Amino acid sequence: MVLAFVCSLSMITYLDRVCFGVAAPQIAADLNLASVADLKWAFTAFAIAYAIFEVPTGWLGDRLGPRSMLTRIVLWWSACTALTGLVGLEYAGWTFGGLGALILLRFLFGAGEAGAYPNITRVIYNWFPPHQWEMAQGYVWMSGRLMGGITPFLWAILVTGTGNTSPLVSWREAFLIFGVIGVIWCLLFRMLFQNLPPSTASKDPLAHEQSHSHDNVPWKWLLTNRELILLCLAYSLLNYGWAFNITYLPAYLQQRFSGAASPAIIAIYAGAPLWIGALGCLSGGYCVSWMDRWLKNRRLSRKLLGMTAMLGCALCWAIASQADNLHLFCWSVASAAFCVDLTLGSAWATCQDIGRKHTAVAAALMNTIGTMGAALAVWLTGTLVQQAVSQRAVLENLPVSSLSESIRDEAAIQGFQYVFVTYLCVYLAAALCWLLMRPTRDI
Repeated sequence: MVLAFVCSLSMITYLDRVCFGVAAPQIAADLNLASVADLKWAFTAFAIAYAIFEVPTGWLGDRLGPRSMLTRIVLWWSACTALTGLVGLEYAGWTFGGLGALILLRFLFGAGEAGAYPNITRVIYNWFPPHQWEMAQGYVWMSGRLMGGITPFLWAILVTGTGNTSPLVSWREAFLIFGVIGVIWCLLFRMLFQNLPPSTASKDPLAHEQSHSHDNVPWKWLLTNRELILLCLAYSLLNYGWAFNITYLPAYLQQRFSGAASPAIIAIYAGAPLWIGALGCLSGGYCVSWMDRWLKNRRLSRKLLGMTAMLGCALCWAIASQADNLHLFCWSVASAAFCVDLTLGSAWATCQDIGRKHTAVAAALMNTIGTMGAALAVWLTGTLVQQAVSQRAVLENLPVSSLSESIRDEAAIQGFQYVFVTYLCVYLAAALCWLLMRPTRDI
């Protein structure tokens, strides 16, 4: 039951995250913006707030228990999801906000969702034995990625239509529906979940750590721990390259390959990095266990898997940056996501190894730095694309607003090519971080 709760929570998290990226073209059009790149601060505001509030929420989860914190987190972000559907809505001569209101709402969304995965990690620490940590984390991340991969196709069925079917609801109504799903989850979670396993609370000394998690957190030790620093840096670089999948990828596919396949195929490919990545999440735990049988060292197994997977990511993006057709490009990006997700169980299990009774704090530190990498990526991507469009406007001797849609899309695609080169570089750096970790050190 506990695994079902955290896996379903992960699914709702990605449903609400990914739907914004999928809805971005419609939101930009309703707000009279030139392109999805003009939403870069809406994407970035979420990541900044998520990073700021990650550690405080993780600390509160260690102190108060994940039950109360996860309930608050899901209610908060569900409200923000529902309110997103009101932005730009015109009623009786009134307009409910514009781009500024959307940026503020996305900031509040990020602040509310911060701490979800650190508190999930605390749940896993409380309820599962150490040899199952990678596997449990793999199921959690597999569930989220799978839901994120399904979301673009679900959105096509509900909102845009698939070519063979008509839309069922507007994008505003879809956001309201997704918000209600989170509220239902909260009601069930609050009624059925407990912070600690009742059968082990009196026997297992680890189970008592929840009651002592309000003790002083060893901040200096955590912040200077070599393994945690390298892990945070690797996770930041990992998120830098992966953020493209849930922000700009749907719009990019529509810009570059809209005539190459049907809307349904485009929607499926937009979610491919997540549903292919879901297999990586599940496979990562099995890979560590298989390697551990041979190496007899679980930490070394995590290190080798992380280093190999990051090199695989770099190779996939090298291929994607040169791909000329839809299928090769999408499968290369999806393969890179698969390699990324092979490492998630290992990364979060390492946080549990390092943090112990302060597991949520250690996980929050890693996710904070990781989110900063994502924030940098979405801002820089939007900036590079905008600059490419501006440079094309200068060459055409026209203002950006006067460029034809085809020329603007062509310039934007060229801007994305510069971005893809940065992904290749950051994954090589991430592989180096895993290489430098010392898995035999007594944490």
